[in-house]
Amino acid sequence: MLTGLKSLVRKATSLFASPKAQTYPIIIPRSDHSLSRQNLSPNAVKVLYRLNKAGFDAFLVGGCVRDHLIGIEPKDFDVVTNATPEEVHTIFSNSRLIGRRFKLVHVTFGREIIEVSTFRANSAQDDNDDDDTQNTSLKGKDSARSAHGIVLRDNVYGNIEEDAERRDFTFNALYYNVKDFSIHDYCGGLKDIEHKQIRIIGDARQRYQEDPVRMLRAIRFAGKLGFELEAETAAPIKEMAHLLDHIPPARLFEEVLKLLGSGNGIETFRLLRQYGLFRYLFPDTDALLQSGWKRNDIDPEAFILQGLKNTDDRIQSGKTTAPYFLYAVLLWPSVALRHEEFQAQGMPATPALHQAANMVLDNQVASTAIPRRFSTPMREIWDMQYRLPKRYGKRAFLLLEHPRFRAGFDFLLIRELSGANLDGLGDWWEKFQHGTESQQRELIKSIDLFTKDNEGPKKRRPRRRRKSNGNATSTAPQSETFDE
Repeated sequence: MLTGLKSLVRKATSLFASPKAQTYPIIIPRSDHSLSRQNLSPNAVKVLYRLNKAGFDAFLVGGCVRDHLIGIEPKDFDVVTNATPEEVHTIFSNSRLIGRRFKLVHVTFGREIIEVSTFRANSAQDDNDDDDTQNTSLKGKDSARSAHGIVLRDNVYGNIEEDAERRDFTFNALYYNVKDFSIHDYCGGLKDIEHKQIRIIGDARQRYQEDPVRMLRAIRFAGKLGFELEAETAAPIKEMAHLLDHIPPARLFEEVLKLLGSGNGIETFRLLRQYGLFRYLFPDTDALLQSGWKRNDIDPEAFILQGLKNTDDRIQSGKTTAPYFLYAVLLWPSVALRHEEFQAQGMPATPALHQAANMVLDNQVASTAIPRRFSTPMREIWDMQYRLPKRYGKRAFLLLEHPRFRAGFDFLLIRELSGANLDGLGDWWEKFQHGTESQQRELIKSIDLFTKDNEGPKKRRPRRRRKSNGNATSTAPQSETFDE
Protein backbone atom coordinates (compact mmCIF):
# COMPACT_ATOMS: atom_id res chain seq x y z
CA MET A 1 0.00 0.00 0.00
CA LEU A 2 1.30 3.42 -0.89
CA THR A 3 1.34 6.08 1.78
CA GLY A 4 1.03 9.61 0.48
CA LEU A 5 -1.81 10.92 2.58
CA LYS A 6 -0.41 11.86 5.97
CA SER A 7 2.03 14.56 4.96
CA LEU A 8 -0.39 15.96 2.42
CA VAL A 9 -3.24 16.10 4.91
CA ARG A 10 -1.07 18.01 7.34
CA LYS A 11 -0.33 20.57 4.64
CA ALA A 12 -3.92 20.67 3.44
CA THR A 13 -5.28 21.08 6.97
CA SER A 14 -3.19 24.19 7.52
CA LEU A 15 -4.38 25.61 4.22
CA PHE A 16 -8.04 24.93 4.96
CA ALA A 17 -7.70 26.57 8.35
CA SER A 18 -6.17 29.71 6.88
CA PRO A 19 -8.05 32.80 5.71
CA LYS A 20 -7.28 31.72 2.14
CA ALA A 21 -9.09 28.41 2.57
CA GLN A 22 -11.60 29.25 -0.15
CA THR A 23 -8.98 30.25 -2.69
CA TYR A 24 -8.49 27.62 -5.37
CA PRO A 25 -6.50 25.98 -6.67
CA ILE A 26 -4.61 24.82 -3.62
CA ILE A 27 -1.15 23.86 -4.91
CA ILE A 28 0.81 21.30 -2.93
CA PRO A 29 4.53 21.44 -3.83
CA ARG A 30 6.57 18.27 -4.30
CA SER A 31 8.16 18.67 -0.85
CA ASP A 32 4.75 18.32 0.85
CA HIS A 33 3.42 15.16 -0.80
CA SER A 34 4.73 11.68 -1.55
CA LEU A 35 3.53 11.18 -5.12
CA SER A 36 6.57 10.81 -7.37
CA ARG A 37 7.35 9.55 -10.83
CA GLN A 38 8.29 6.19 -9.33
CA ASN A 39 4.62 5.74 -8.37
CA LEU A 40 3.44 6.48 -11.90
CA SER A 41 3.21 4.51 -15.09
CA PRO A 42 6.38 5.21 -17.12
CA ASN A 43 4.21 5.36 -20.24
CA ALA A 44 1.93 7.96 -18.68
CA VAL A 45 5.00 10.06 -17.86
CA LYS A 46 6.16 9.72 -21.48
CA VAL A 47 2.82 11.06 -22.67
CA LEU A 48 3.02 14.02 -20.30
CA TYR A 49 6.53 14.97 -21.37
CA ARG A 50 5.76 14.53 -25.07
CA LEU A 51 2.76 16.87 -24.82
CA ASN A 52 4.83 19.40 -22.86
CA LYS A 53 7.57 19.24 -25.46
CA ALA A 54 4.99 19.93 -28.19
CA GLY A 55 4.00 23.12 -26.34
CA PHE A 56 0.86 21.90 -24.53
CA ASP A 57 -0.10 21.73 -20.89
CA ALA A 58 -0.64 18.20 -19.60
CA PHE A 59 -1.62 16.77 -16.19
CA LEU A 60 -2.45 13.44 -14.64
CA VAL A 61 -5.94 13.66 -13.24
CA GLY A 62 -8.51 11.83 -11.17
CA GLY A 63 -8.22 8.28 -9.96
CA CYS A 64 -4.47 7.80 -10.13
CA VAL A 65 -3.87 10.89 -7.95
CA ARG A 66 -6.80 10.14 -5.62
CA ASP A 67 -5.90 6.48 -5.08
CA HIS A 68 -2.27 7.22 -4.26
CA LEU A 69 -3.27 9.77 -1.61
CA ILE A 70 -5.77 7.35 -0.07
CA GLY A 71 -3.25 4.53 0.01
CA ILE A 72 -4.36 2.42 -2.96
CA GLU A 73 -1.93 1.52 -5.71
CA PRO A 74 -3.05 3.36 -8.87
CA LYS A 75 -3.93 1.20 -11.87
CA ASP A 76 -5.34 3.58 -14.50
CA PHE A 77 -3.49 6.74 -15.51
CA ASP A 78 -5.55 9.39 -17.28
CA VAL A 79 -4.04 12.47 -18.86
CA VAL A 80 -5.79 15.78 -19.52
CA THR A 81 -4.41 18.51 -21.77
CA ASN A 82 -5.27 21.69 -23.64
CA ALA A 83 -4.43 19.96 -26.93
CA THR A 84 -7.46 18.92 -28.97
CA PRO A 85 -8.01 15.21 -29.68
CA GLU A 86 -6.88 15.74 -33.26
CA GLU A 87 -3.67 17.45 -32.10
CA VAL A 88 -2.95 14.64 -29.63
CA HIS A 89 -3.55 12.05 -32.33
CA THR A 90 -1.06 13.84 -34.58
CA ILE A 91 1.63 13.83 -31.87
CA PHE A 92 1.34 10.10 -31.10
CA SER A 93 1.58 7.65 -33.98
CA ASN A 94 0.60 4.85 -31.54
CA SER A 95 -2.78 6.43 -30.85
CA ARG A 96 -6.37 6.32 -32.05
CA LEU A 97 -9.35 8.64 -31.72
CA ILE A 98 -12.36 7.11 -29.99
CA GLY A 99 -15.80 8.16 -28.84
CA ARG A 100 -18.63 10.28 -30.09
CA ARG A 101 -20.19 11.27 -26.79
CA PHE A 102 -16.76 12.26 -25.44
CA LYS A 103 -13.94 12.43 -27.94
CA LEU A 104 -10.81 10.89 -26.46
CA VAL A 105 -7.44 9.62 -27.58
CA HIS A 106 -6.07 6.23 -26.57
CA VAL A 107 -2.27 6.09 -26.68
CA THR A 108 -1.24 2.44 -26.76
CA PHE A 109 1.94 0.95 -25.27
CA GLY A 110 1.63 -2.80 -25.72
CA ARG A 111 -1.24 -3.83 -23.43
CA GLU A 112 -1.30 -0.52 -21.56
CA ILE A 113 -3.55 2.26 -22.76
CA ILE A 114 -3.11 5.85 -21.60
CA GLU A 115 -6.32 7.79 -22.06
CA VAL A 116 -5.88 11.43 -23.06
CA SER A 117 -8.76 13.90 -22.95
CA THR A 118 -9.00 17.62 -23.67
CA PHE A 119 -9.95 20.18 -20.99
CA ARG A 120 -13.72 20.52 -21.15
CA ALA A 121 -16.13 23.23 -20.11
CA ASN A 122 -19.74 22.92 -19.00
CA SER A 123 -21.96 23.14 -22.06
CA ALA A 124 -24.71 25.78 -21.90
CA GLN A 125 -28.19 24.55 -22.68
CA ASP A 126 -30.10 25.94 -25.63
CA ASP A 127 -33.64 27.18 -25.04
CA ASN A 128 -34.81 25.86 -28.42
CA ASP A 129 -35.70 22.18 -28.01
CA ASP A 130 -36.07 19.87 -30.94
CA ASP A 131 -37.80 16.50 -30.64
CA ASP A 132 -34.93 14.50 -29.23
CA THR A 133 -31.98 16.71 -28.41
CA GLN A 134 -30.87 20.19 -27.55
CA ASN A 135 -27.71 21.28 -29.32
CA THR A 136 -25.15 23.88 -28.36
CA SER A 137 -21.75 24.85 -29.64
CA LEU A 138 -18.78 26.63 -28.19
CA LYS A 139 -15.31 27.25 -29.58
CA GLY A 140 -16.17 25.23 -32.65
CA LYS A 141 -17.04 22.12 -30.65
CA ASP A 142 -20.36 20.46 -30.02
CA SER A 143 -22.61 19.23 -27.26
CA ALA A 144 -26.11 17.81 -27.11
CA ARG A 145 -28.67 16.87 -24.49
CA SER A 146 -31.66 14.54 -24.62
CA ALA A 147 -35.20 15.66 -23.93
CA HIS A 148 -34.60 14.47 -20.34
CA GLY A 149 -31.60 16.78 -19.93
CA ILE A 150 -29.02 13.99 -20.19
CA VAL A 151 -25.79 15.01 -21.90
CA LEU A 152 -25.45 13.02 -25.12
CA ARG A 153 -22.30 14.72 -26.37
CA ASP A 154 -19.84 16.87 -24.47
CA ASN A 155 -17.08 18.09 -26.72
CA VAL A 156 -17.07 21.70 -25.55
CA TYR A 157 -13.44 22.51 -24.76
CA GLY A 158 -12.24 24.91 -22.07
CA ASN A 159 -9.41 25.51 -19.62
CA ILE A 160 -8.23 23.56 -16.58
CA GLU A 161 -10.43 25.51 -14.13
CA GLU A 162 -13.53 24.76 -16.22
CA ASP A 163 -12.41 21.15 -16.58
CA ALA A 164 -12.21 20.76 -12.79
CA GLU A 165 -15.69 22.19 -12.30
CA ARG A 166 -17.29 19.73 -14.72
CA ARG A 167 -15.76 16.66 -13.09
CA ASP A 168 -18.04 14.52 -10.97
CA PHE A 169 -16.61 14.41 -7.44
CA THR A 170 -14.20 16.68 -5.61
CA PHE A 171 -11.51 14.03 -5.13
CA ASN A 172 -11.49 13.47 -8.88
CA ALA A 173 -10.57 17.12 -9.50
CA LEU A 174 -6.98 16.63 -8.34
CA TYR A 175 -4.27 17.23 -10.94
CA TYR A 176 -0.59 16.25 -10.97
CA ASN A 177 1.73 18.60 -12.87
CA VAL A 178 4.83 16.82 -14.14
CA LYS A 179 6.59 20.13 -14.83
CA ASP A 180 7.16 20.85 -11.12
CA PHE A 181 5.68 17.63 -9.59
CA SER A 182 2.99 19.58 -7.73
CA ILE A 183 -0.61 18.53 -6.98
CA HIS A 184 -3.40 21.01 -7.74
CA ASP A 185 -6.70 20.80 -5.84
CA TYR A 186 -9.45 22.80 -7.57
CA CYS A 187 -12.60 21.77 -5.64
CA GLY A 188 -11.66 20.74 -2.08
CA GLY A 189 -10.91 17.12 -2.85
CA LEU A 190 -8.09 16.95 -0.30
CA LYS A 191 -10.42 17.99 2.50
CA ASP A 192 -13.01 15.40 1.46
CA ILE A 193 -10.36 12.67 1.35
CA GLU A 194 -9.35 13.70 4.85
CA HIS A 195 -12.97 13.42 6.01
CA LYS A 196 -13.57 10.22 4.00
CA GLN A 197 -16.58 11.55 2.19
CA ILE A 198 -17.85 11.63 -1.38
CA ARG A 199 -19.05 15.06 -2.49
CA ILE A 200 -20.37 15.89 -5.93
CA ILE A 201 -19.15 19.09 -7.58
CA GLY A 202 -21.98 21.60 -8.03
CA ASP A 203 -25.71 21.01 -7.57
CA ALA A 204 -26.35 17.29 -7.12
CA ARG A 205 -29.72 17.26 -8.88
CA GLN A 206 -28.37 19.07 -11.91
CA ARG A 207 -25.27 16.87 -12.14
CA TYR A 208 -27.32 13.64 -11.89
CA GLN A 209 -29.71 15.02 -14.48
CA GLU A 210 -26.80 15.62 -16.86
CA ASP A 211 -25.48 12.10 -16.38
CA PRO A 212 -27.45 9.64 -14.20
CA VAL A 213 -24.50 7.24 -14.22
CA ARG A 214 -22.90 9.60 -11.69
CA MET A 215 -25.27 8.07 -9.11
CA LEU A 216 -23.75 4.65 -9.84
CA ARG A 217 -20.25 6.10 -9.64
CA ALA A 218 -21.03 7.57 -6.21
CA ILE A 219 -22.10 4.14 -5.01
CA ARG A 220 -19.06 2.48 -6.59
CA PHE A 221 -16.66 4.83 -4.82
CA ALA A 222 -18.50 4.36 -1.53
CA GLY A 223 -18.17 0.59 -1.86
CA LYS A 224 -14.55 0.70 -3.05
CA LEU A 225 -13.15 3.32 -0.68
CA GLY A 226 -15.35 2.85 2.37
CA PHE A 227 -16.27 6.56 2.22
CA GLU A 228 -19.66 8.02 3.19
CA LEU A 229 -21.83 9.94 0.74
CA GLU A 230 -22.05 13.58 1.76
CA ALA A 231 -25.66 14.45 2.66
CA GLU A 232 -26.49 16.69 -0.34
CA THR A 233 -24.77 14.24 -2.67
CA ALA A 234 -26.89 11.35 -1.38
CA ALA A 235 -30.23 13.14 -0.98
CA PRO A 236 -31.59 13.10 -4.58
CA ILE A 237 -30.47 9.57 -5.55
CA LYS A 238 -33.60 7.59 -4.67
CA GLU A 239 -35.85 10.16 -6.32
CA MET A 240 -33.76 10.36 -9.49
CA ALA A 241 -32.82 6.68 -9.82
CA HIS A 242 -35.44 6.23 -12.56
CA LEU A 243 -33.26 8.29 -14.91
CA LEU A 244 -31.11 5.19 -15.38
CA ASP A 245 -33.90 3.91 -17.63
CA HIS A 246 -32.70 6.48 -20.19
CA ILE A 247 -29.09 5.27 -20.23
CA PRO A 248 -28.10 2.93 -23.09
CA PRO A 249 -28.09 -0.72 -21.87
CA ALA A 250 -24.59 -1.26 -23.29
CA ARG A 251 -23.19 1.49 -21.06
CA LEU A 252 -24.95 0.08 -18.00
CA PHE A 253 -23.50 -3.36 -18.71
CA GLU A 254 -20.00 -1.93 -18.34
CA GLU A 255 -21.00 -0.02 -15.21
CA VAL A 256 -22.29 -3.23 -13.58
CA LEU A 257 -18.93 -4.90 -14.14
CA LYS A 258 -17.19 -1.97 -12.44
CA LEU A 259 -19.70 -1.91 -9.60
CA LEU A 260 -19.88 -5.59 -8.71
CA GLY A 261 -16.76 -7.02 -10.31
CA SER A 262 -14.03 -4.91 -8.71
CA GLY A 263 -13.55 -6.69 -5.38
CA ASN A 264 -16.14 -4.84 -3.26
CA GLY A 265 -19.28 -6.44 -4.62
CA ILE A 266 -21.05 -7.28 -1.35
CA GLU A 267 -20.93 -3.74 0.05
CA THR A 268 -21.76 -2.23 -3.35
CA PHE A 269 -24.75 -4.57 -3.74
CA ARG A 270 -26.02 -3.44 -0.34
CA LEU A 271 -25.67 0.23 -1.27
CA LEU A 272 -27.34 -0.22 -4.66
CA ARG A 273 -30.38 -1.71 -2.96
CA GLN A 274 -30.33 0.88 -0.17
CA TYR A 275 -30.48 3.75 -2.66
CA GLY A 276 -33.03 2.11 -4.99
CA LEU A 277 -30.64 1.73 -7.93
CA PHE A 278 -30.39 -2.06 -8.17
CA ARG A 279 -33.93 -2.40 -9.58
CA TYR A 280 -32.93 -0.39 -12.66
CA LEU A 281 -29.97 -2.67 -13.32
CA PHE A 282 -31.60 -6.04 -12.56
CA PRO A 283 -35.38 -5.54 -12.45
CA ASP A 284 -36.34 -9.24 -12.39
CA THR A 285 -33.80 -10.09 -9.72
CA ASP A 286 -34.83 -7.12 -7.59
CA ALA A 287 -38.53 -8.04 -7.85
CA LEU A 288 -37.69 -11.60 -6.80
CA LEU A 289 -35.68 -10.39 -3.81
CA GLN A 290 -38.53 -8.09 -2.80
CA SER A 291 -41.07 -10.94 -3.05
CA GLY A 292 -39.25 -13.17 -0.56
CA TRP A 293 -39.55 -16.22 -2.86
CA LYS A 294 -37.27 -19.15 -2.05
CA ARG A 295 -37.27 -22.92 -2.16
CA ASN A 296 -35.25 -25.73 -0.57
CA ASP A 297 -32.44 -25.59 -3.15
CA ILE A 298 -32.13 -21.79 -3.42
CA ASP A 299 -32.34 -18.76 -1.17
CA PRO A 300 -31.95 -15.93 -3.74
CA GLU A 301 -30.36 -13.32 -1.47
CA ALA A 302 -28.05 -15.81 0.25
CA PHE A 303 -27.00 -17.20 -3.11
CA ILE A 304 -26.22 -13.78 -4.64
CA LEU A 305 -24.27 -12.70 -1.56
CA GLN A 306 -22.25 -15.94 -1.64
CA GLY A 307 -21.57 -15.44 -5.35
CA LEU A 308 -20.39 -11.88 -4.74
CA LYS A 309 -18.21 -13.06 -1.84
CA ASN A 310 -16.63 -15.63 -4.14
CA THR A 311 -15.94 -12.90 -6.72
CA ASP A 312 -14.59 -10.47 -4.11
CA ASP A 313 -12.26 -13.10 -2.65
CA ARG A 314 -10.86 -13.99 -6.06
CA ILE A 315 -10.20 -10.38 -7.04
CA GLN A 316 -8.67 -9.47 -3.69
CA SER A 317 -6.31 -12.44 -3.98
CA GLY A 318 -5.17 -11.30 -7.43
CA LYS A 319 -7.20 -13.78 -9.49
CA THR A 320 -9.41 -12.93 -12.45
CA THR A 321 -13.15 -13.39 -12.83
CA ALA A 322 -15.27 -13.72 -15.94
CA PRO A 323 -18.08 -11.19 -16.51
CA TYR A 324 -20.42 -13.95 -17.63
CA PHE A 325 -19.98 -15.75 -14.29
CA LEU A 326 -21.00 -12.63 -12.34
CA TYR A 327 -24.08 -12.17 -14.52
CA ALA A 328 -24.92 -15.88 -14.27
CA VAL A 329 -24.98 -15.52 -10.47
CA LEU A 330 -27.14 -12.40 -10.47
CA LEU A 331 -29.73 -13.89 -12.84
CA TRP A 332 -29.82 -17.50 -11.59
CA PRO A 333 -32.62 -16.95 -9.01
CA SER A 334 -34.88 -15.62 -11.77
CA VAL A 335 -33.98 -18.56 -14.01
CA ALA A 336 -34.79 -20.99 -11.18
CA LEU A 337 -38.18 -19.34 -10.61
CA ARG A 338 -39.13 -19.38 -14.30
CA HIS A 339 -37.91 -22.96 -14.62
CA GLU A 340 -40.20 -23.97 -11.78
CA GLU A 341 -43.14 -22.17 -13.39
CA PHE A 342 -42.65 -23.80 -16.80
CA GLN A 343 -42.35 -27.25 -15.26
CA ALA A 344 -45.56 -26.64 -13.31
CA GLN A 345 -47.23 -26.06 -16.69
CA GLY A 346 -46.17 -29.56 -17.78
CA MET A 347 -43.01 -28.70 -19.74
CA PRO A 348 -40.13 -31.23 -19.47
CA ALA A 349 -37.14 -30.16 -17.37
CA THR A 350 -34.61 -29.39 -20.11
CA PRO A 351 -36.93 -27.44 -22.45
CA ALA A 352 -38.26 -25.62 -19.38
CA LEU A 353 -34.71 -24.57 -18.47
CA HIS A 354 -33.99 -23.29 -21.97
CA GLN A 355 -37.26 -21.38 -22.06
CA ALA A 356 -36.56 -19.90 -18.62
CA ALA A 357 -33.09 -18.77 -19.71
CA ASN A 358 -34.50 -17.18 -22.86
CA MET A 359 -37.13 -15.26 -20.92
CA VAL A 360 -34.75 -14.00 -18.24
CA LEU A 361 -32.09 -12.92 -20.74
CA ASP A 362 -34.65 -11.22 -23.00
CA ASN A 363 -35.94 -9.24 -20.03
CA GLN A 364 -32.45 -8.38 -18.78
CA VAL A 365 -31.04 -6.99 -22.02
CA ALA A 366 -33.64 -4.23 -21.90
CA SER A 367 -31.80 -2.93 -18.81
CA THR A 368 -28.18 -3.97 -19.30
CA ALA A 369 -27.03 -5.35 -22.63
CA ILE A 370 -25.31 -8.74 -22.47
CA PRO A 371 -23.04 -9.55 -25.44
CA ARG A 372 -23.58 -12.99 -26.99
CA ARG A 373 -20.03 -13.98 -26.07
CA PHE A 374 -21.21 -13.78 -22.45
CA SER A 375 -24.81 -14.99 -22.71
CA THR A 376 -23.76 -18.30 -24.30
CA PRO A 377 -21.44 -19.38 -21.42
CA MET A 378 -24.07 -18.19 -18.94
CA ARG A 379 -26.57 -20.63 -20.47
CA GLU A 380 -23.95 -23.39 -20.33
CA ILE A 381 -23.28 -22.77 -16.63
CA TRP A 382 -27.00 -22.94 -15.87
CA ASP A 383 -27.36 -26.08 -17.98
CA MET A 384 -24.50 -27.71 -16.08
CA GLN A 385 -26.49 -27.42 -12.83
CA TYR A 386 -28.91 -30.02 -14.20
CA ARG A 387 -26.27 -32.15 -15.88
CA LEU A 388 -23.85 -32.48 -12.96
CA PRO A 389 -26.22 -34.66 -10.89
CA LYS A 390 -26.33 -37.19 -13.79
CA ARG A 391 -23.01 -38.93 -13.17
CA TYR A 392 -23.78 -42.56 -14.01
CA GLY A 393 -22.17 -44.59 -16.77
CA LYS A 394 -19.74 -42.58 -18.90
CA ARG A 395 -21.43 -39.25 -18.28
CA ALA A 396 -19.09 -38.17 -15.49
CA PHE A 397 -16.03 -38.51 -17.73
CA LEU A 398 -17.76 -36.65 -20.54
CA LEU A 399 -18.83 -33.84 -18.21
CA LEU A 400 -15.29 -33.52 -16.87
CA GLU A 401 -14.11 -32.74 -20.41
CA HIS A 402 -16.79 -30.11 -20.98
CA PRO A 403 -15.23 -26.64 -21.57
CA ARG A 404 -17.62 -25.12 -19.04
CA PHE A 405 -17.16 -27.81 -16.38
CA ARG A 406 -14.98 -25.76 -14.05
CA ALA A 407 -17.29 -22.74 -14.12
CA GLY A 408 -20.31 -25.00 -13.63
CA PHE A 409 -18.62 -26.76 -10.71
CA ASP A 410 -17.67 -23.46 -9.02
CA PHE A 411 -21.26 -22.31 -9.50
CA LEU A 412 -22.45 -25.54 -7.86
CA LEU A 413 -20.22 -24.93 -4.84
CA ILE A 414 -21.68 -21.43 -4.44
CA ARG A 415 -25.15 -22.98 -4.40
CA GLU A 416 -24.12 -25.39 -1.65
CA LEU A 417 -22.33 -22.72 0.39
CA SER A 418 -25.47 -20.55 0.25
CA GLY A 419 -27.50 -23.32 1.88
CA ALA A 420 -28.77 -25.49 -0.99
CA ASN A 421 -29.00 -29.17 -0.01
CA LEU A 422 -27.67 -31.06 -3.03
CA ASP A 423 -26.89 -34.39 -1.29
CA GLY A 424 -23.12 -33.89 -1.27
CA LEU A 425 -22.88 -33.33 -5.03
CA GLY A 426 -20.04 -30.84 -4.73
CA ASP A 427 -17.97 -33.18 -2.55
CA TRP A 428 -18.53 -36.07 -5.02
CA TRP A 429 -17.27 -33.99 -7.95
CA GLU A 430 -14.32 -32.72 -5.90
CA LYS A 431 -13.25 -36.33 -5.26
CA PHE A 432 -13.91 -37.35 -8.84
CA GLN A 433 -11.75 -34.56 -10.30
CA HIS A 434 -8.74 -35.39 -8.18
CA GLY A 435 -9.14 -39.16 -7.88
CA THR A 436 -7.20 -41.87 -9.68
CA GLU A 437 -8.93 -43.76 -12.49
CA SER A 438 -9.82 -46.64 -10.16
CA GLN A 439 -11.17 -44.21 -7.55
CA GLN A 440 -13.23 -42.50 -10.24
CA ARG A 441 -14.73 -45.82 -11.34
CA GLU A 442 -15.60 -46.70 -7.75
CA LEU A 443 -17.36 -43.33 -7.38
CA ILE A 444 -19.33 -43.96 -10.56
CA LYS A 445 -20.16 -47.50 -9.42
CA SER A 446 -21.63 -46.11 -6.20
CA ILE A 447 -23.82 -43.78 -8.26
CA ASP A 448 -24.87 -46.61 -10.61
CA LEU A 449 -25.85 -48.81 -7.65
CA PHE A 450 -27.74 -45.93 -6.04
CA THR A 451 -29.57 -45.25 -9.31
CA LYS A 452 -30.55 -48.91 -9.74
CA ASP A 453 -31.76 -49.18 -6.14
CA ASN A 454 -33.95 -46.11 -6.53
CA GLU A 455 -35.24 -46.73 -10.05
CA GLY A 456 -35.92 -50.46 -9.66
CA PRO A 457 -35.54 -52.93 -12.54
CA LYS A 458 -35.39 -51.35 -15.95
CA LYS A 459 -38.43 -51.85 -18.14
CA ARG A 460 -37.68 -53.75 -21.29
CA ARG A 461 -38.54 -51.92 -24.46
CA PRO A 462 -40.78 -53.77 -26.93
CA ARG A 463 -38.80 -55.31 -29.74
CA ARG A 464 -39.65 -54.40 -33.30
CA ARG A 465 -40.86 -57.47 -35.14
CA ARG A 466 -38.79 -58.30 -38.15
CA LYS A 467 -40.55 -58.84 -41.44
CA SER A 468 -40.57 -62.39 -42.76
CA ASN A 469 -39.18 -63.30 -46.14
CA GLY A 470 -41.54 -64.04 -49.00
CA ASN A 471 -45.20 -63.26 -48.84
CA ALA A 472 -45.58 -63.66 -45.12
CA THR A 473 -46.81 -60.54 -43.36
CA SER A 474 -46.45 -59.33 -39.82
CA THR A 475 -49.32 -60.08 -37.45
CA ALA A 476 -48.83 -56.70 -35.78
CA PRO A 477 -51.28 -53.95 -36.74
CA GLN A 478 -49.75 -51.59 -39.30
CA SER A 479 -50.65 -48.59 -37.18
CA GLU A 480 -48.70 -49.78 -34.09
CA THR A 481 -45.41 -48.03 -33.28
CA PHE A 482 -42.58 -49.00 -30.97
CA ASP A 483 -40.01 -47.03 -29.04
CA GLU A 484 -36.54 -47.12 -30.47
